[in-house]
Amino acid sequence: MDKELEVKVLNIDKDKIQRKLLEIGAKLLRREHQRNYLIDSEDRSIEKNNNSYLRIRETLDLDTEETSFTLTLKQNLFNENMRENVEVNTQIDDKEALLYILDVLGYGLVKEGFKERISYQYEGIRFDVDTWDESTYPYTYMEIEVNKEEDLDKAINLLNIDKKNVSTKSIVELREDLGK
Repeated sequence: MDKELEVKVLNIDKDKIQRKLLEIGAKLLRREHQRNYLIDSEDRSIEKNNNSYLRIRETLDLDTEETSFTLTLKQNLFNENMRENVEVNTQIDDKEALLYILDVLGYGLVKEGFKERISYQYEGIRFDVDTWDESTYPYTYMEIEVNKEEDLDKAINLLNIDKKNVSTKSIVELREDLGK
């Protein structure tokens, strides 16, 4: 069980931000394609009752060509400055079997989305450049994940990010802003 502190940086130029990351000495961690399956009940009880979401993520590592599956429960905690979540992950072997079990229990597929993620790390700060499929979210953004809140200011200053582009919204909230 991990606690994560993160924000999204909107309105980025994908190539430019990746060049900046390399210029400051960030290390490329992974390049991957992800298929994300959002799971909930018909009445959206996971989201409404727990301020959480349940996801199955299928990840194809573009360097090793290995595919993995992870089940994640992400619970949002209140924090004015950034998204603070408790994230519980477990690896799964059989996505179809899990989807069947969840369906029998009353939980089904709500939304399926695809994205390319390119991940970097610099002094314990993680930067994920995410490009979703057009129907999920049409704009590339970067997530910054830190262990301590003060590292967020460090990351923003290092990359000379305009604070008006920093968002604590989830992908669900960003989609709602677009009427999706």
